[in-house]
Amino acid sequence: MKVRRAFEFEAAHRLPRHPGACRRMHGHSYRLVVTVDRPVDPASGMAIDFGDLKEIVRREAVSKLDHRDVGEILENPTAEAMAVWVWQQLVGALPGLCEVEIFETRSCSVVYRGE
Repeated sequence: MKVRRAFEFEAAHRLPRHPGACRRMHGHSYRLVVTVDRPVDPASGMAIDFGDLKEIVRREAVSKLDHRDVGEILENPTAEAMAVWVWQQLVGALPGLCEVEIFETRSCSVVYRGE
């Protein structure tokens, strides 16, 4: 069973390798969607409690990004690099992690599946 939970956070970054305006400091209202794939526990009827998923993702990733300059964490903080970084923060703490999606805007996102 795939279980997904969405999170929102605010962060700033600049893209030092970008040829255009994104080279300058700017901010985004990011949306992060985390998906786990686990069997449903017959006793509880759930694959994972939404509250548990929320606690893990907030502790391991969102709290480290929210209201931050992501350039303090990543040298070239593209959405792609952020998705890999979030995966690395979660993979040991969240069994069954199968997908991380980061929306930089409402219509632009990247998906990472641990490739």
